[in-house]
Amino acid sequence: MQTRTLGRNGPSVSALGLGCMGMSEFYGAHSDAESLATLQRALELGVTLFDTADMYGPYTNEELLGRALRGRRESAFIATKFGFVRSPDKPEARVIDGRPAHVREACEGSLRRLGVEHIDLYYLHRADPQVPIEDTVGAMAQLVHAGKVRHLGLSEVSPQTLERAHRVHRITALQSEYSLWTRDPEEGVLETCERLGIGFVPYSPLGRGFLTGALRSPDDFAPDDYRRENPRFQGENFTRNLALVDKVKALARTKGCTPAQLALAWVLAQGEHIVPIPGTRRVRNLQENLGALDVHLEDDELAAIDAVFPSAATAGARYAEGMMRLVRG
Repeated sequence: MQTRTLGRNGPSVSALGLGCMGMSEFYGAHSDAESLATLQRALELGVTLFDTADMYGPYTNEELLGRALRGRRESAFIATKFGFVRSPDKPEARVIDGRPAHVREACEGSLRRLGVEHIDLYYLHRADPQVPIEDTVGAMAQLVHAGKVRHLGLSEVSPQTLERAHRVHRITALQSEYSLWTRDPEEGVLETCERLGIGFVPYSPLGRGFLTGALRSPDDFAPDDYRRENPRFQGENFTRNLALVDKVKALARTKGCTPAQLALAWVLAQGEHIVPIPGTRRVRNLQENLGALDVHLEDDELAAIDAVFPSAATAGARYAEGMMRLVRG
C-alpha cells in the first residue's frame, strides 16, 4: 500500500483512506454485514485511514467501525469528528456545538462507541459561529495533553479560521469536499494547508458517486437517499452534470481505467499532502477505488481533464441552502 504523510512531519497513512459515513445512513438501505466485510477487506489491502463521525447514524457509525477494528486496533488510524448534535428521535434536526464542555463530552462518547483508548485524529466537524475557534481548539488541545487524542483536525473552514486555529495548537489535517466537481478548496484552502504544513483530506472525491459514471437518472436513488435533496442531482443540473461526466468517461477509456479511478487519480495528483477518503460500503467499489493508486496522470492528461471539466463547470450548489451556510466558517 502506498502511503502519504498527513502534514509536515505528521503521521503516515495509506494514500487512500475509507470514508465510513454511507455505511450507516444518507445513501439508502445499508447492511452492517456488507459494511463489516468491506472494512475487513480494506484492512487486508493495507488501508489504514478510516474516517467516521459521532453524528453518522446518528451515533451508530463509530460503533460499527469499532466492531470491525476489534483486535486490529494497531492496524488502523482512526479519524472521527464532533460538533453536530442530533436527536435520535428527530435525526434531520441538527445544531453545531463547539463549546469547550461539549468538546470533552463528545470525545468521551466517541471513545466509548469506538471501544478505544485514544483517537488518532479528532476533527471539529463544522466551526460553531457562536464560539471563537480559539476556545474550541483550546479544549481540543487539552484532549491531546490528556492522551485521549493524538492529532487535531478541522473540517470545512476558511483559510483565516484555519490560521487562527493553528496558532492555538498544531492542526494536522483539514477535511473538506474536493473533487473534479467541487473545486472550492482551490480558493485559498489548499495553499494555506501547504504553507502551514497541514495535510488535506478530501471527502466525496467521487462527487457522492456521480463521477463514477454509474448514475444515469435521479430515479436511480432510493426514496430516502440524501442525494434526492441535493441541488446537483436535481432536474436540469443533473442533466448538465451528466454531460461533464460522460467526457470524463471518454478520457478514462483512453487511459484504460474506470471513471472513478481517473477522478481519484486527478485528486491525488493535486499534491503529495492530499489523502482522499472515498466512501463505500461495497468490497467491489473499494477494490476499484484502490486501483486509482496505480493510475499515473501525465501533465498533458491532467490538462485534458481540466479542459473537459474545468473549475466552476458543475451545475448546482453542493449542499442545500441550510448546509451551505455551515461551510467555510
